[in-house]
Amino acid sequence: MAYDTILYERRGAVALITLNRPDKMNAWTPGMAEEQADAIGRANADPEVGAIVMTGAGRGFCAGADMDATFQTRISGDDPGANTAEGQGGMPEGLDWVALARESKPLVAAVNGAAVGIGMTMVLPFDVILASEKAKFGMLFIKVGLVPELASTSLLVQRVGFGHASEMCLSGRLVLADEAHGWGLADRVVAPDALLDEAMALAETIAANPDPQLRMTKQLLTRNASESDLLLVQQRESELLRACWKTPEHAEAVEAFLDKRPPVFVRR
Repeated sequence: MAYDTILYERRGAVALITLNRPDKMNAWTPGMAEEQADAIGRANADPEVGAIVMTGAGRGFCAGADMDATFQTRISGDDPGANTAEGQGGMPEGLDWVALARESKPLVAAVNGAAVGIGMTMVLPFDVILASEKAKFGMLFIKVGLVPELASTSLLVQRVGFGHASEMCLSGRLVLADEAHGWGLADRVVAPDALLDEAMALAETIAANPDPQLRMTKQLLTRNASESDLLLVQQRESELLRACWKTPEHAEAVEAFLDKRPPVFVRR
């Protein structure tokens, strides 16, 4: 697929996806979502890639949905993308963004500016969110007569708690980086000129670990995050733990530890 609204590049073991509509603060369209999904799939299929970073071009991460290309188009009677009326949360039909993010190789968001509306909800299922000191977050759906999407009414509660999630969704106010960090929405706040470097460094650290076990760990975190049955949690963990015992990655890690050397994992 040729990309018109994003950029894709590989830097070592990390794939970098950049939302690239800087003149519109990287406003989202269903077409952009298809390109993002293709780029994530491309990274997942590349054995040289161990983790993915997503950021925005210019001074914003994503200013939400493009008002004219999405909402006004729909109000006028046309579908703004590939049958978004039948899709999840305005996504093109067949694109389950949340499942894609949770089943993907590890995803790190480098939020370099405003991340509002779908610009915020798209990164809630990511594994780590790094924010520039200039970042701001907003659940602005209420301001345009809509409700949140992409499982954000669950994922946001998991990240910041019921009260803070309610405040963001019901007021629609913007939350600046330091407050977002204090709430647990941003996992780390970084100086603007250091944001991408720090995100890439974190992704490289993650990418150095064995891919099958990274995927298994993500699966456990996804399924167990809100599971109250601790016996079921342990059963899921034990099932994958037994699978890990039989892997070459586990054998290599143990051998490397005993040999006092760094492990070398073969990407598959």
